[in-house]
Amino acid sequence: MGQTNMNREDAIAHAESYFDDGTFKADLTRRVSIRTESPEVQRRPELYRYLEQELTPYLADMGFTSEVFENPHTAGCPFLVAKRHESDDAPTVMSYGHGDVVRGYDDQWDEGLDPWTVVERGERWYGRGTADNKAQHTINLGAMRSVIATRGKLGFNAVLLFETGEECGSPGLTEFCATHADLFAADVFIASDGPRIQPDRPTVFMGSRGASNFTMTLDLRDGGHHSGNWGGLLANPGVVIANALATMIDQHGQVLVDGWQAPPMTDSVRAAIAKLTVGGEDGPAIDSNWGQPGLTPAERVFGSNTFEVLAFETGNPRNPVNAIPPKATVTGHLRFVDGTNADDLLPALRRHLDERGYEAVEVKAEAVVMKAPRLDPSHPWAQWAIGSISDTTGDEVAVIPNLGGSLPNDVFARVLGLPTIWVPHSYAGCSQHAPNEHVLAPLCREALQIMAGLWWDLGSGTTPPPIPS
Repeated sequence: MGQTNMNREDAIAHAESYFDDGTFKADLTRRVSIRTESPEVQRRPELYRYLEQELTPYLADMGFTSEVFENPHTAGCPFLVAKRHESDDAPTVMSYGHGDVVRGYDDQWDEGLDPWTVVERGERWYGRGTADNKAQHTINLGAMRSVIATRGKLGFNAVLLFETGEECGSPGLTEFCATHADLFAADVFIASDGPRIQPDRPTVFMGSRGASNFTMTLDLRDGGHHSGNWGGLLANPGVVIANALATMIDQHGQVLVDGWQAPPMTDSVRAAIAKLTVGGEDGPAIDSNWGQPGLTPAERVFGSNTFEVLAFETGNPRNPVNAIPPKATVTGHLRFVDGTNADDLLPALRRHLDERGYEAVEVKAEAVVMKAPRLDPSHPWAQWAIGSISDTTGDEVAVIPNLGGSLPNDVFARVLGLPTIWVPHSYAGCSQHAPNEHVLAPLCREALQIMAGLWWDLGSGTTPPPIPS
């Protein structure tokens, strides 16, 4: 146990030492080496190994009791729940991380890089899962360990949930948390995933946009037919679906389907977004004339709904022939903010198409819809977390009402009813899900400082009072 007369600065210094002496890199290297590719069925034993042989003993050394649970979903992956209870009178935090990663794409990484080995090149540390999500939860656990080492205790209770199927859409997570809600009774949810708004700017977000993936298919006949003999006589499904798409979104990216538009932003959400700058040197130039009209670029990402065509196939794109194709398929993707009726997205599209004569176009959901709840930036817990991070860094914290991407935040916010706060430790240029995924070493070191200060403050008796139910 640590010395109880030590203070916040000591906890932060301990977290800095964890980074500086190489222990953080050693922990991350060990975790990255475990090939937890959840989309690959043959890697299922590695998911159990990560939970049982890597996290469980590490957490036991921190005074946590852990249990691995099977997933209620037939296609789901295992969960680990770890608890440390110090006092009935102390606040309780729920935290979360995911130990699974996307496919390694081993042969697509730059020369000298291996997705299963942490390779340091300048400020970049490469490896699959570094940014998403192994470095992020390694930072949070390491910072928690620093508080225990300096205070002699956390000063709060903690329940941690690690899943291993997030990269497959978190199948079974909703059912698991609903069934075991008693395990996750807490005052606040604090976790880390996703990118900062800029690499050098501490960031918090209180939720995420939802996501709905679907296909639109028009299958008119068996086989292709010669375009010279049948052109002008047979409807071309590619042309028909292209025209259907043109009724859904215009040439400037404005969404046209009734029920797909975002609700008006609240004053607090608009004020938070007004301080944000999107884009930068790590990404492509922003198209200023794209998206919903009348919105700033930041409002388009964080306060609006966006529709994207992810794939469009008709005929044989690799080897075109002079034939009218029999079939066309579009894969579409809608990102949406809190207040959008997620249950009506595809019914709204069905109505839209039918009203315009596209009854023959089949619409089919391709994935479980991730919903989009968020915590208002003015909420006491949000303001508390922002204040803690600002005290540690001395910088103005970027406050994003909701991440532009999607996370299973709905489970924690609505199923478990917790105020949700995310403190991201990555950045937009990290090549997440792609070859050459990496984290930035200076960002990781600062993140350890931030989380040590935040965990210290959580146990200092200065947290918001419970909100009456």
